[in-house]
Amino acid sequence: MRFSLYSELQLHPGKTPETLYAETLEQIVNADRLGYDAYAAIEHYFFPKFSISSNPTALFAAAAQRTRDIRFRTMLHALPYHNPTVLASVIHATHILTGGRYEWGVGRGHGWIPLKAGVPLDEHARPRYEEAVDLLLEALENESFSHHGTYFDVDDSHVVPFVDTPYRVYLGGTSDRTYTLAAERGWGVAVPPLLPYKVLEEQLDLYRSTCAEHGTEPDIVWIHACHLDDDRETALREGRDWINGFIQGNCSPLTEYEKPPADGLMAAGYGFYAAGIMEQLAEVPYEQLIEEDYVWVGTPEDIIARIEETIGVCEGLKEIGITVNAGGAPHWMAIKNQELFAERVVPHFKGRVPAAAEA
Repeated sequence: MRFSLYSELQLHPGKTPETLYAETLEQIVNADRLGYDAYAAIEHYFFPKFSISSNPTALFAAAAQRTRDIRFRTMLHALPYHNPTVLASVIHATHILTGGRYEWGVGRGHGWIPLKAGVPLDEHARPRYEEAVDLLLEALENESFSHHGTYFDVDDSHVVPFVDTPYRVYLGGTSDRTYTLAAERGWGVAVPPLLPYKVLEEQLDLYRSTCAEHGTEPDIVWIHACHLDDDRETALREGRDWINGFIQGNCSPLTEYEKPPADGLMAAGYGFYAAGIMEQLAEVPYEQLIEEDYVWVGTPEDIIARIEETIGVCEGLKEIGITVNAGGAPHWMAIKNQELFAERVVPHFKGRVPAAAEA
């Protein structure tokens, strides 16, 4: 079992971007000292309460100079807003600057980004993305390449710097095609935070069955917001504001800005964002979020029990990622959560042989 940290770099009132980035770098250094396997950051634009992580590769290049072992993961590069051949160069350069510690994922990004970026919401969104994935892989894996498709036409090109290395790749999202595509290519999937298992059970079953069909191995990363204290009541009291802020930040693009048209979202395959799920989540009481497993709040023993429950229902689970610095959480509180989780929760699971391997 691997253990990681995940951040959206949410910028809430009372903190400057400079302070948030400085604190995040300190938290990555601390995570490296504590032995976390990876630090993952989203790539996102336009909505500060959700994320100001517009260039995670720059963050990781800076963090790599201060750390030794921890791996870095962009979760995910929002591919519709990159030229795939240019992104291939960025990925290779980041591999070099992090000393070979870079992992990445690709996705379409959230459905509220396109109109802010001047990208149309139409029926070409999905096929354009899938062709962009193919072109990205061609550029990453070949010193010279050509590609002639529906949306991209590239003749006799090459990427510099070029690095001949395999990458650990992850997809994340809510559509069925995300899970089948990852399984077909032998990639991992990251379950979006703030969703209990039952919400994505069908997609994860689809991922596992498609892996079996294509002879690939499931690699599921489970991400949850997490707040701990040795005293349960203290944990509940301390976690309330930042957990609620995390929820509100995730919902802010739909609750604080004009929504994209529902018909456009549906045409582009972003049905999840037209379903009202995020708006409903913003109304869920804090206690219910904990009870129904949207977030983890409690003592280290409480969190161990929740992880055990998740392992019990989620075959193919290989990594637990926790979020601790969202929703305007104070820096000291994020550090406290990192340390309690590493010192009291991780040792319970480290060294355990996965059930499938044991069998």
